[in-house]
Amino acid sequence: MFTLTSAAAQQIQRVAAASAAQDLALRVAARHAADGSIEYGMGFDDAQDDDLRLLLDGVAVVIADPHQPLLEGTVLDFVELEPGEFNFIFIPAGAEPAPAAKVSCGGGGCSSCGG
Repeated sequence: MFTLTSAAAQQIQRVAAASAAQDLALRVAARHAADGSIEYGMGFDDAQDDDLRLLLDGVAVVIADPHQPLLEGTVLDFVELEPGEFNFIFIPAGAEPAPAAKVSCGGGGCSSCGG
């Protein structure tokens, strides 16, 4: 199952409130890049009928069916990468935190990903 840390949940709620996206879910997606790595994306969106719907630490999360296998066991965290530089990172199942994980944010209010 996909999860998120309390730090990520708090930041998502802050971003949603600042962008008037409180009534939208956080859509999370993943795909294989040409080099074999996994690219992750997220943004605020309306839930669709066939989405997996999760309520994690007060955050509504939706994942479309094709993305679910790549997100299984993945953790979304919000961390300080360097002093004063905070960002979301996706940690794949069984992996150590990797600040180099590719993250793209879109869909209403998560464009900066940071605080």
